[in-house]
Amino acid sequence: MSSPRADPDSSEEPKPGKAKTEFRNYTEGKLIERVYNTYLLMHTHQTVEFVRRKSAQYGSCSLRRMSVMEALQLLDQLVDESDPDVDFPNSFHAFQTAEGIRRAHPDKDWFHLVGLLHDLGKVLALFGEPQWAVVGDTFPVGCRVQKSVVYGDSTFHDNPDTKDPRYSTEYGMYQPGCGLDNVLMSWGHDEYMYQVMKFNNFALPKEAFYMVRFHSFYPWHAHGDYGHLCSEEDRRMLPWVRELNKFDLYTKQEELPDVQQLRAYYQGLIDKYCPGQLCW
Repeated sequence: MSSPRADPDSSEEPKPGKAKTEFRNYTEGKLIERVYNTYLLMHTHQTVEFVRRKSAQYGSCSLRRMSVMEALQLLDQLVDESDPDVDFPNSFHAFQTAEGIRRAHPDKDWFHLVGLLHDLGKVLALFGEPQWAVVGDTFPVGCRVQKSVVYGDSTFHDNPDTKDPRYSTEYGMYQPGCGLDNVLMSWGHDEYMYQVMKFNNFALPKEAFYMVRFHSFYPWHAHGDYGHLCSEEDRRMLPWVRELNKFDLYTKQEELPDVQQLRAYYQGLIDKYCPGQLCW
C-alpha cells in the first residue's frame, strides 16, 4: 500500500475520563503492587539471550491459525497486569483506541484498524507466556538502561546483562544512529504483532507496522531517551507513534464501548487489509 503523508494531521487529544496526570501513575494506586511485580520480573529476565530465543521461537508464526476477530475475542480473557490505568479486558481497550482514532481521523480507515490491532500481540499471554514477557513498556536490551525506564532504578539488579561489559555501556552492542530496526527490543506484544503483520503481508502502510512495533517504547516516544540509537527514519516516524499514543492512553475509561454495534465496521476493515485466517 502506498505510504501516507510524512506526518499525521495533528488532532485534538481525546477527552479522558480522568486528569491526564493521573494516567501512568507508577507510584500509587490500587493496582500498583501488581504492576511493580510485573516490571520486576520483566527487568530481571529480559536479556539479549532471552529476546533472541523468543524471536526465534515465534518468528515463524506457526503457533496457530485464526482471524483478527478471533484474536480480539481471546483478549476478552486478558487483563494487562502492567497497566496502572485499567482493570478490564484488553478487547475493550482495542475498540476504545480505534474509535478515538476514527473520530479524530475519519479519512484514515487504515489508522482506525491500527488502533484495533495495536495490542493483539498480547494473545501471547494466553498461549502460555508470562505477562512480563508480553505486556508493559519496552526498552532496548544490549545497552545501558536509560533513566526513564519504569522502575529502572530498582528492578534491574538481578539482570545479568547489567554486569556484562558488552551490554552495560551507553551504546552497548550497537552503533551510533544504527536505527531502531537494528536494535533488539525487550520481547513482548509489540514485536510479536509486528512479526505477525509482516508474515501475513498485511496491506497497510509502513507507518502502521512501525506504530505497532514501537508503541510501547515509552522511554523513547514519551521521554526522549535512546535518541543516540535512532536513525532519520525513526525521527520521521516519531509523530505517528505519538499520535497513536494519544488514543492508546487517553481513551482508557471505565465506560466500555458497545462492541457488537462496532463489529461490522471493523470487520470491513479487516476484510480490506488483513482478511481470513492468519498465521500466528
